[in-house]
Amino acid sequence: MEEQDIHKKIKIKERRNNIIVIILSIILVGLGVLYYMQNREHQGIVRELNAEKDSIQIELNELVFRYDSLETENDTINEQLFLAQNKVKDLLVEIEQTKKISIEKINSYQKQVTTLRSIMRDFVVQIDSLNRRNQELMAENLEVKEQYKRVETEKQQLSQEKDRLEKNLERAAVLQVREMLVEALNSRNRETRFANRAEKLRIYFIINENVTTKRGTKSIYARIMRPDQLLMSKSADNLFRFEDLMIQYSAMREVVYEGHDLPVAIFWDNSNEPDLMTGTYTVDLFADGRNIGTTTFELR
Repeated sequence: MEEQDIHKKIKIKERRNNIIVIILSIILVGLGVLYYMQNREHQGIVRELNAEKDSIQIELNELVFRYDSLETENDTINEQLFLAQNKVKDLLVEIEQTKKISIEKINSYQKQVTTLRSIMRDFVVQIDSLNRRNQELMAENLEVKEQYKRVETEKQQLSQEKDRLEKNLERAAVLQVREMLVEALNSRNRETRFANRAEKLRIYFIINENVTTKRGTKSIYARIMRPDQLLMSKSADNLFRFEDLMIQYSAMREVVYEGHDLPVAIFWDNSNEPDLMTGTYTVDLFADGRNIGTTTFELR
């Protein structure tokens, strides 16, 4: 009898264990199904968040492109455009570098995109308004500009005519020379063609009659260039003004010009200088800041 009771108790215990195992199995299966469903749902959410992230990036790239297309001559608006565009680019970089996305971040990005889009619309309105106003001003000022242009054209023509007359008078007033001749003189003041015998150089010329030239004392400068293209000069301080420069001269002479033909001779004393070299020399004459004559001569 006792064995039957023990056997019966064992069976009851086994049945209870089996039930526990079955229940635990059902719970485990349920947990697995629940995990699978939650994981699938999580993956779906991640895909949706990534898709939303991609959409935001596309919209930001479009905003960058639209900012690039905005043009205005207003410096203040251009500076604001630059700052706003940098904000868009900074947000784009931030989103691109974000690895772990969340609903909170997506919501934050969407709010910022909405704000940036609103700022963009404000800029478009401002620029359109400025452009319309500029067009209105251009239309209003067109006739004034045409009148101003006609006046300026007439003024320019008068100025050109005045400049032409002044240049003609200036050219007419420039001293001119003729019969320019350079002679080498020996120790007896006789002409020589030999370099080693030349003691002096005499530069002879006639200043032409000119009633438009200002009368009075005139400084005539001579520049003698050796065959080796070096300037003959007694001192580095022998300078005169030619156009906008101060340049050296070889010899000079002051004359009193009364508007009539005036023969002039300028001398270069070579008695205390090294012998002149053989070859072709060039002599230029200057007065009143202009070149008034040029000639050459040769020594053997």
